[in-house]
Amino acid sequence: MEFAGSFPDPKVRLAPALPEVAFVGRSNVGKSSLINRVLGRKGLARVSQTPGKTTLLNVYRLPGLYLVDLPGYGFAKASKPERAAYRRLLERYLRERETLAGVVWLLDIRHEPSADDAEMGALLAATGVPVLPVLTKGDKLAHGARGRRARELGRALGAPAEPPLVTSSTTGLGIADLGASILAAVPGGGPNP
Repeated sequence: MEFAGSFPDPKVRLAPALPEVAFVGRSNVGKSSLINRVLGRKGLARVSQTPGKTTLLNVYRLPGLYLVDLPGYGFAKASKPERAAYRRLLERYLRERETLAGVVWLLDIRHEPSADDAEMGALLAATGVPVLPVLTKGDKLAHGARGRRARELGRALGAPAEPPLVTSSTTGLGIADLGASILAAVPGGGPNP
């Protein structure tokens, strides 16, 4: 696995052409920390105390696929025009990217879906790309509360009977299952050498 680059163009050509799985979520959902945990490389994706630091498409190459870290939506310490530019990049990538095999949609288990989350859910539904809702920061709730909360959020999101996957970048909760789900999203069912 290696860092393949940061790109401002949603139509950038990556070589070799491989399926892509994108991570998307609100600016403060813990996306970079979770990506580092999934990839097993602390510090690979830049983690910041200030939400909204991901402003480009950050691409990581794995055997058989690319993992793409998309700019967060919602709150970011940036000007209104900058936030609008991040949003356009995000939307164009999700709507136009032909090699997009799936999206991991991150939501904080502690909070109700926001208006920004509802907008993102509608955009993801409109793309027709497979979406895996994943709840972050699962370590912040007790074990029993996690299950109840996951079922509540699953209903709020209109998810099927199976509640969203609960993860924690701190403890590793759900990371193996998330990795297996990412590989399952790739045509052929997993990585190729």
